[in-house]
Amino acid sequence: MGIDAHEIRKEVLKAEKRIRTHIRETPLEYSPFLSQLGDCEAYLKLENIQLTGSFKLRGAMNKLLSLDQAKREKGIITASSGNHGMAFAYLTQTFGFKGTIFLPKITSSTKIDALNEYGAKIRFYGDDCVKAEMQARATAEREGLTFMSAYNDLQVIAGQGTIGLELEKQLKSIDAIFAPVGGGGLIGGIAGYLKSGPGSIEIIGCQPYNSAVMYESVKADRLLDLESKPTISDGTAGGIEPGAITFPICRNLVDTWAVLSEEEIIEALKLILAKHYLLIEGAAALSVAAFLKDKDKLRGKTIVLILSGGKIGLETLKKIL
Repeated sequence: MGIDAHEIRKEVLKAEKRIRTHIRETPLEYSPFLSQLGDCEAYLKLENIQLTGSFKLRGAMNKLLSLDQAKREKGIITASSGNHGMAFAYLTQTFGFKGTIFLPKITSSTKIDALNEYGAKIRFYGDDCVKAEMQARATAEREGLTFMSAYNDLQVIAGQGTIGLELEKQLKSIDAIFAPVGGGGLIGGIAGYLKSGPGSIEIIGCQPYNSAVMYESVKADRLLDLESKPTISDGTAGGIEPGAITFPICRNLVDTWAVLSEEEIIEALKLILAKHYLLIEGAAALSVAAFLKDKDKLRGKTIVLILSGGKIGLETLKKIL
């Protein structure tokens, strides 16, 4: 059955106490344009302006602060070429522990340079994120170190779930939340926290057609090993670790799914730039693209769109514009 919503809520409340002084409570911004377009009340949760540029800092911070000093000093290993890697690198610098990041050999030089700015120790393995992740976990076990997953960990999920806690304070009632899905930690934490509380909230998971691994896995009722095509939503791209605890959480707590084309994602990204003057990455545009696709079903409802991060390269932005 996996981890239920009440267990996630309990962990989110612990996470809130651990990380509150170390992270930013991100604004919830009303969108007049989207509200008029959908004849609803639409809000944007601005995780694109979280410290390190994405929601990932919440989960990584909670995992780190849940470890005792001895484990921190001995060393921590993770795997991520994206926002989790940036959050982890920031933490190594801020808290001064020994940390190593495993990256696939295909990682872009731009991402490597960004991680190097924090002085992160990097090791390369394989040609795929999941392979790098599995090697990182195996290395941690062999060397007696702690492995920090980007999503497959209850403390990481709970850290992301503090977004749900903030939303509960920021808005009296919410009918639906759209959130990007990669490994499932973000949507799992938010859904677990809010679905265990009062009221009824619809949770919509958003993925790109080119890498809809969680969606296809939930549809098949088992974790699938699928090849991902290139996508502007690189923050949600790639496979899912075998046995990931996020799979049953997504299967049980995500109500509906939206799968988006590259064109739909790009148009949503441009819309947020034009109407809100906010820079967001491809993964963050998923929730907006899903809203635009299903807006006719949302009349009269209060909607929250999670803008998960703001890291987009200048060259990518040039091509989009």
